[in-house]
Amino acid sequence: MQEAVIRKLPSTFVDKIWGVDRLPAPFPHPSQNRIGEVWFAPPDELDELLVKYIFTSERLSVQAHPDDRQAQGMRLGSMGKSECWVILDAEPGATIAVGFRDVITPEEMRASALDGTIVDKLVWHEVRAGDVFYIPAGTVHAIGGGVSLIEIQQNSDITFRLFDYGRPRDLHLDQAVQVATTGPYPEQLRTRMGKDAGLLVDGPHFRLHYWRAQGSVPLPKLGQAPSLLIPFSGEVSFEGETLGAGDCALASAIHDKSVSGDGLLLIAQARY
Repeated sequence: MQEAVIRKLPSTFVDKIWGVDRLPAPFPHPSQNRIGEVWFAPPDELDELLVKYIFTSERLSVQAHPDDRQAQGMRLGSMGKSECWVILDAEPGATIAVGFRDVITPEEMRASALDGTIVDKLVWHEVRAGDVFYIPAGTVHAIGGGVSLIEIQQNSDITFRLFDYGRPRDLHLDQAVQVATTGPYPEQLRTRMGKDAGLLVDGPHFRLHYWRAQGSVPLPKLGQAPSLLIPFSGEVSFEGETLGAGDCALASAIHDKSVSGDGLLLIAQARY
């Protein structure tokens, strides 16, 4: 049996103009500025994936990301970016946008980005805790205000903004239109955490499971690959390390291992 090593990943707090004035517990608020993201440093053993928390008080920009092939063709020096969102909390009526209501042409997309009507062409989904959206590269998307979520993504920072509500940041219309999917979001890519366990994302770059610990229970048999353990709620213990909401840890192996405590755990693994 492979010995499992676990270590918590260091985090970085990122100021954002659309962030929140006060982070929810258990996070400290380390500055006088609005905090929008908390990033966890990708470990060398699993540097294909990046985990972050996102907290919004306003709508984020409308954007799209390239896939691996497009990023390589654009000579961006990075992999593409597919991601998923796990909703932690949401104010009543809070929404996220993924995909268009109808198929549009690239020319229509550019024109609507310039005049702001792109916001109305997107589908805005009301969200609540436990909702999960897999966002393949190319999907035009935006996060609304009043949302807290966990994002698991390919470790890439390539973002092409189509519309940003007049904020003084650069747009990337040519690149965004080039990589964007022009139709509706596939409904099967949206799911929700149930009572005990399940597979949330089975994409080409990573898988995401969830697992409920009540007492001491064996973890799912997911092979010998390293895993990122991200508590969604409660507190769990694995190999002598206690993890709670706001933590992210690397486990070198979880096969034939058990977790104890009372909490809901996300388990992310890269696809090789």
